[in-house]
Amino acid sequence: MSHIENIFICLAAPMIISMLCLKGTKKGRMIFLFAGVTACFFSSYITTYIARMSFLDDTAATIEIAPFVEEIIKFIPLLYYLLVYTPNKSEIPERVLMTSVGFATFENVCYLITNGSDSFFHLMIRGFGTGAMHVVCGTIVSAGVIWLWGNRWLQVAGIIGLLAAAITYHGVYNLLVAQTGIPALIGFLIPMLTTLAVVLIIEIRLMRRKASNDSEKYQDPT
Repeated sequence: MSHIENIFICLAAPMIISMLCLKGTKKGRMIFLFAGVTACFFSSYITTYIARMSFLDDTAATIEIAPFVEEIIKFIPLLYYLLVYTPNKSEIPERVLMTSVGFATFENVCYLITNGSDSFFHLMIRGFGTGAMHVVCGTIVSAGVIWLWGNRWLQVAGIIGLLAAAITYHGVYNLLVAQTGIPALIGFLIPMLTTLAVVLIIEIRLMRRKASNDSEKYQDPT
């Protein structure tokens, strides 16, 4: 049994046990966390298979194949959730976040096992960078799903376009972090800065909405 299978079993087993014990929204979060780990597990096999069939080395596969395969596979749990359960729009971002976190966690653990932990600083940067990158790519697609929720045909076209954007973002990240020195550092920082910008935008919008609601209540006390 390979290392990746051992890692998957060790991570998946406690998640499966917790899914049997939890109920409601907590169980839903754990299911999507498990879905993210599983998606990463299968993505690694598919990427490796395509790379061997195309006679590509690991670096070329990481840049040219992995972004496409990973973003497609990572989207499947959300697609199934949308088609089968028709959830409320407010539930989508959290489900995407848990899937992205599960995917990034499995990927980082595999990287740690394969490459060791000689540089703690590098592991910290990679851990946060990879996690932020997967969250950003998931957010790109989920935002499109929410925005185009009411129009099925436009939703299909929009999701394809946003998947292409997520794949491109992912590919640029992989290209940069495959380098050394400053290019790699820039690659790790890009998703972290993007995540920070998105969080700030959300916080500002929430603060403005709250201020607007407070203003309306003050003007109309009845």
